[in-house]
Amino acid sequence: MAEDPLLDVRDLKVEFHTFRGVVHALRGVSFHLHRRETLGLAGETGCGKSVTALAILRLISRPGRISHGQIIFEGRDLLTVGEAEMRRLRGSQISMIMQEPKMSLNPVIRVGDQVAETLLIHDHSLTRGTAKTKAVEMLAGLGIPDARRMAERYPHELSGGMAQRIMIAMMLVTRPKLLIADEPTSALDVTIQAQILAVMKTLIHEIDTAVLLITHDLGVMAETADRVAVMYAGSMVEIGPVRAVLKDPQHPYTQGLLKTIPNAVAPDRPLFSIRGTVPSLLQPPIGCAFAPRCERALDRCRSEVPPRYLLEGGRHVACFLHQGCPEVGTQPEPLVRQNEAGRVSSRMA
Repeated sequence: MAEDPLLDVRDLKVEFHTFRGVVHALRGVSFHLHRRETLGLAGETGCGKSVTALAILRLISRPGRISHGQIIFEGRDLLTVGEAEMRRLRGSQISMIMQEPKMSLNPVIRVGDQVAETLLIHDHSLTRGTAKTKAVEMLAGLGIPDARRMAERYPHELSGGMAQRIMIAMMLVTRPKLLIADEPTSALDVTIQAQILAVMKTLIHEIDTAVLLITHDLGVMAETADRVAVMYAGSMVEIGPVRAVLKDPQHPYTQGLLKTIPNAVAPDRPLFSIRGTVPSLLQPPIGCAFAPRCERALDRCRSEVPPRYLLEGGRHVACFLHQGCPEVGTQPEPLVRQNEAGRVSSRMA
């Protein structure tokens, strides 16, 4: 029997009520995340990746609201629990690494105290000295040299890579069951990216944490994720094992997205770009959101929203080009494990 998913997001819709009208930021997003699995969430800026993460933590603030759906975490719908219970879950069971780490750190508190404070908030039995010791141990586990001395520094004394390590330490020190990493390496150079991803993978494996990795960098996705979910205009268009999706994408948008990567184009040819522009979510298209830009669009694509079809290997694709395949119901997506030999290299991505 397949194990139940740790996180099960069902038909999630998020709206932002503005003076110009209602922005439909998420339009029926559904996906599963299993224990000890890393699911990559990919897509261009504005497609809804960060909104999805904030919705899981119920951090959508006005003028936004979650208008429909379920967020099942360990069998409980997070949209039905009280705010006090959500505060208990945030940081202890579900943690999130935000973008721009230096903006998330308090500039007047030593970084070791900030990591220790996370422990003290969620475990009142700890003394401040014990929490500080555990904080230093976590910093050392993330490969920070002379962790005890680093714990006494202030955020402005840190490099970008070191600040990112501090943020990761704050989110993992409570040993959460789910870690949401929103662009955890976007502002770092390639060498520091590789170091941070390596220590993250090692530490996450040690504490059995599931990861929702949000990134626009498909190279990072290829090296880190087990499965990948591709978003476009607030909807999921393709979900499947990372190797299969990146080597043989089945949705026209995913195919176009992979063609835009510079190293996927011959040196003597211009860079590929998807024609047209992303539709306004104030007035999204009636049918498939990608239809106005799709070179293979059918007539029904402009009037009907395609369901998700189940392809071989457990892949889900929301495209009428696969209408001969069975439609996906509510069953969990299969848990796909890949060994190192089965991963796609960053060059292939």
